[in-house]
Amino acid sequence: METTSPAKPAKNASPMQSVYRNQPLYGAIYVICASLLIALVGTLVKTVSTSLNNEMVVFLRNIFVMLCVLPWIRPGNHPSNIRTGCFRLHLLRSLAGLAAMYCFFYAVSRIPLSAAFLLLSTGPLFIPIIAWIWLREPVAAAVRGAIIIGFLGVLFILKPGFGIFQPAAMVGLCSGIFSAMAMVTIRRMSLTESAIRILFYFTFLSTLVSVVPLTWAWQTPKPDTLILMALLGLSAASGQYLLTKGYGFAPAAQVGPFTYTNVVFATLIGWIFWGETLDALALAGAALICIAGIVASRRAESPHAVAVVPDSNKPLTSADQNKSSG
Repeated sequence: METTSPAKPAKNASPMQSVYRNQPLYGAIYVICASLLIALVGTLVKTVSTSLNNEMVVFLRNIFVMLCVLPWIRPGNHPSNIRTGCFRLHLLRSLAGLAAMYCFFYAVSRIPLSAAFLLLSTGPLFIPIIAWIWLREPVAAAVRGAIIIGFLGVLFILKPGFGIFQPAAMVGLCSGIFSAMAMVTIRRMSLTESAIRILFYFTFLSTLVSVVPLTWAWQTPKPDTLILMALLGLSAASGQYLLTKGYGFAPAAQVGPFTYTNVVFATLIGWIFWGETLDALALAGAALICIAGIVASRRAESPHAVAVVPDSNKPLTSADQNKSSG
C-alpha cells in the first residue's frame, strides 16, 4: 500500500499536537474502543425500544449527546472550535447521519442485534459508489469485485425468496447506505474540519431536525428509561469521537477493518442477553460482507485523505498537500 510522508510539526507545536498521519496502532485502539461503545449503543436502543417509539429514542439520543458536546463550545473555549466555512456539507452530513440513525434504530428494535450491525456495516460497499458519483474517485476492479461479493453477503442475510424475509432488514440496509453518504461527506470536509467540529454540527443539526417528528410522536419517558438514554448518549458521543480520532491517526485502509469488531461485540451481546444466533446463511453473509468491506476500504481509500489533529482545531496534512479541498 502506498503511503505518504508524514507532515513536519510546526516549530511551536506541543508533543500532543504533533500527531503524524500514519500511526495505525493508535488508530486501531481508538476504533476498537469506539466499536465497543457503538455496540453498547445498539444494546441500549434495543432495550429502551420496548417502551419508547423510534422517534423518541432518536431525539433523546441526540439531546444527551448534545449535552456531552456542549462543554466544547462553552464561552471559555476558542470560537474556532465551531467556526466553519462549509456549513452546507455539515448539513448534508447531518441529514445523512440522522437518516442512518433512524433506520438503524428501527432495525435494532425488530431484528437480531448482530444482523442490524451487519447491515449497517455494508456502508463501505456503498462508499466507492457514492464517491465515484460525487467526487469522481475511480473505482478499481478489485473494489468492483468486492462490492459484488458484499452484496451477495447481503442477500444471504436478507434471504429474499426463503420465506423469512423481514422488511425491517431492508430498513437496516438503508442505514448502511445513509452512513456511507455521511462518511463520503466527512471525507469531503476532512481537509478543513476538526473532529470535534464535525461532531458538534452533526449533533446540533440532527437534534434540531429530530424535534419535528415529536409533533406527532411524543411519548413521556419513564425515569429509568431516561437513565438508560443518558448512558446511551454518553456512549454514542464517546464512540463517535473515538472513531473520528481513530481515522485521524492512520489511513482508512489500515484502521477501517477494525470497525467490524462492532459486529463481534454485537453478536456476543445479542447471544448473552437475548439468546440471538446467526444461522449458516447469515454467518456466510457476515463473512462475505466483512471481507468485501475490508477490500473496498483498502482499495478505495482516497489519495487525499488526511488526519485530524486530536488536540487542535486544524487538520494535519502530509507535506506535499498544500491545497484545500474547499
